[in-house]
Amino acid sequence: MNEEFQALHKNGTWSLVPCVNNTNLVDCKWVYRLKRDAQGNVTRYKARLVAKGFHQQHGVDYHDTFSPVVKPTTIRVVLSLAVSHKWCMRQLDVQNAFLHGTLQETVYMKQPPGFVDPQRPNHVCLLHKSLYGLKQAPRAWFTRLSTALQQLGFHGSKTDPSLFILNSRGSVVYILVYVDDIIITGNNNQAIDHIITRLSSMFAIKDLGPLHYFLGIEVVRSGLDLILSQKKYISDLLHRSGLSDCKPVSSPMSSSQVLLPNDSPLFSDSTKYRQVVGALQYATLTRPDIAFSVNKVCQFMQAPSENHWTVVKRILRYLKGTADLGLRIRHHTDSVLHAFTDAHWIDSVQAYSDSDWAGCPVDRRSTGGFVVYIGSNLVSWSARKQRTVSRSSTESEYKALADTVAESIWLKALLHELGVTTKSSPTLWCDNLGATYLSANPVFHARTKHVEVDFHFVREQVAQGDLSVKFISTNDQIADVFTKPLSSQRFLSLRSKLQRNYLMKSTIF
Repeated sequence: MNEEFQALHKNGTWSLVPCVNNTNLVDCKWVYRLKRDAQGNVTRYKARLVAKGFHQQHGVDYHDTFSPVVKPTTIRVVLSLAVSHKWCMRQLDVQNAFLHGTLQETVYMKQPPGFVDPQRPNHVCLLHKSLYGLKQAPRAWFTRLSTALQQLGFHGSKTDPSLFILNSRGSVVYILVYVDDIIITGNNNQAIDHIITRLSSMFAIKDLGPLHYFLGIEVVRSGLDLILSQKKYISDLLHRSGLSDCKPVSSPMSSSQVLLPNDSPLFSDSTKYRQVVGALQYATLTRPDIAFSVNKVCQFMQAPSENHWTVVKRILRYLKGTADLGLRIRHHTDSVLHAFTDAHWIDSVQAYSDSDWAGCPVDRRSTGGFVVYIGSNLVSWSARKQRTVSRSSTESEYKALADTVAESIWLKALLHELGVTTKSSPTLWCDNLGATYLSANPVFHARTKHVEVDFHFVREQVAQGDLSVKFISTNDQIADVFTKPLSSQRFLSLRSKLQRNYLMKSTIF
């Protein structure tokens, strides 16, 4: 606590002023936490002063609060490029990150418990820098960091504001920012060292060395490849759920399972249901094989039943037996034709799109899913219920195709900002002939008048040659795993194809 308090004083976080009448006064408290490494060992005992932001009033002592964080797809794309180039990947941690943000609003806070100035006990803290707990703290910190990076020559990405790019004199450096966790990679190790040194002069930077544990994700080297695993995270989740000794199952959801509201008595602990399902959502960062089942149980957060909890437990039992699986990012020696120049080339972008027509028995909306690859590396996927009801299977497939096109266009823009050019235009694989024909057919049919907007959007990209839509057999449709519960045999078959092999067991844990 003394170290934290001294750090706050050194940083000029506040100044003591007499209390002003008719002003909003924010309280604060001390929060204690254990910092652990990937193996669960305690690395640091941390005390943090946290402001009680719920005392703040909008328009009085805070305005905007939103702060961007890097998208998981962006992380996977940058790591894929770094692995293909054999670039080093460094990990940084900003100590007391939020304390570096400069406040634009006037915020008054009570003096910290146990550290009240004996000479001025009735004074209050006029905050100059942000504190953990303040509603605007994340935004203030991101603004401060982005300004510092721009001073070092970086520019923020338009496709992902938390990606910063430096391209100068043949040196290419990428920085990914997730609050106070930073990944830095590039083709010039000396430039990276220089940037870290400059950042360390501005902030309290801790260089954690080569990328190994980021956002609860273990990054393990396997030859020239990387394996992203959440083995420890899954183990902790099973422990918190009381299922550490559960019996594993071969698939996350039964093919005959139908979930309905009020299909059984309400689950007695709805808070636990929401906590576990929220944790499962985070597990999908490296486990696309549970994306559909997690999306399904998320639809009953408001009033979960005993039957819904049974499905959640089945997902956990599946994870119990597959905790060693992880997302492999492969090194491809032929995917980069010109390295360390202004132009990088990679294999084409491939995407698979599928839909389960009227799969929801409650509202008859369809579930659409897609999966996107750069070369053979799986970088993006989705399983979500469509916003509107489709009148035909062709319409539902076409809507799923439109969502896939949107993701492919965004990914293409991201690659362009990263200085990467694909060998050919993205290819989208769809197992519905009607939707495939509609993407290239200029004739409007009466049955498709109500989907004209999506029709123009997809067909325009095809007509311009920006992407190609091709038919694929349903048996080979990888995205089928994102749209419906499958039999164990079918599920395991698609799981093995997801990354050709997407899920690779890591025997090095």
